[in-house]
Amino acid sequence: MINGKREPIGRYISQIYRKGNSFISKEISKFGIGSGQIMFLMQLYKKDGISQEELAENLHIDKGTTCRAIKKLEEEGFLIRVKDENDKRAYKLYLTEKSKDMEDNIKGILYEWEKHISKDLSQEEVDFLLTVLKKICISQNIK
Repeated sequence: MINGKREPIGRYISQIYRKGNSFISKEISKFGIGSGQIMFLMQLYKKDGISQEELAENLHIDKGTTCRAIKKLEEEGFLIRVKDENDKRAYKLYLTEKSKDMEDNIKGILYEWEKHISKDLSQEEVDFLLTVLKKICISQNIK
């Protein structure tokens, strides 16, 4: 508590986000990817060949932002868009060999960040933190 008031949770979430964004941006810049594009690649690593709309829904990101990120990733050769045979208005997104070859490196960078921020926590504290963060996300309809 500060002056009888509870400290704002968002302050710490914001600090961790900014520090993480800086760390990840620095590490992945050598691959020609921006930190804002990582989440799209990570989702495609989980499920290659999904539609752009499904990608936006899965990440809870608006379609315009998703479209811009996909366009950039396509221009840089990290993915290709293929017309959906069942819905000619939609595209399926597929990783290229270039992005598949980088998967271990990208996941390694994210793992290093997580290891860095949790280095002073016990396993019980990490488990508790994950439980609390998941609870917050569920209560806010964030997945």
